[in-house]
Amino acid sequence: MKVLKTSIDEVDEDIVHEAIRVLADGGVILYPTDTVYGLGANIFDNKAVRRVFDIKKRSFLKPLSILVRNVETIGMVSKISLGQKNTISSYLPGPYTFILSKRKIVPRYITSGLSNVGVRVPDCELACRLASIFPITTTSANLSDDEVLSNPREILEQLDCEVDLVIDVGDLNTKNASSIIDLTGFKPKIIRK
Repeated sequence: MKVLKTSIDEVDEDIVHEAIRVLADGGVILYPTDTVYGLGANIFDNKAVRRVFDIKKRSFLKPLSILVRNVETIGMVSKISLGQKNTISSYLPGPYTFILSKRKIVPRYITSGLSNVGVRVPDCELACRLASIFPITTTSANLSDDEVLSNPREILEQLDCEVDLVIDVGDLNTKNASSIIDLTGFKPKIIRK
């Protein structure tokens, strides 16, 4: 396991390139977002995504969300109307995950076979840059239904396993995961505040 230390406020190109290389090679990374540390894998790599489920001890019936580079790339992984895009654009980048109808390009194992997908664009340039080549998983780096921690060392102790790469920016200021808003119905519905 490789640990790369940096600042949440600066984008170190070498770290971004190293992390993307690890993701492209089927690795799993621990990375910071604007909310909590996340576990990332290339969404198109079935084995890497399976490792994310295994690391979290998460049921395969519970879907994972996707992190994309920016609001403009949301349409690559989901069907998005003009109204939905206008709503999303007023919140993203930010601490929100939006549920939208998925496109066929999104593998079934990401969404647990559901027709919808959660999409994030965090207010964290470092995290967004990790998805500049392909979308990545974004799920809190903790055991399912366990406490969310804000320090990489404590997170790795809780998970009791190794990821391939850690981007360590120190303690994050929050332990709150993103709010989840479902935009697939007639009106927006808050799933998690």
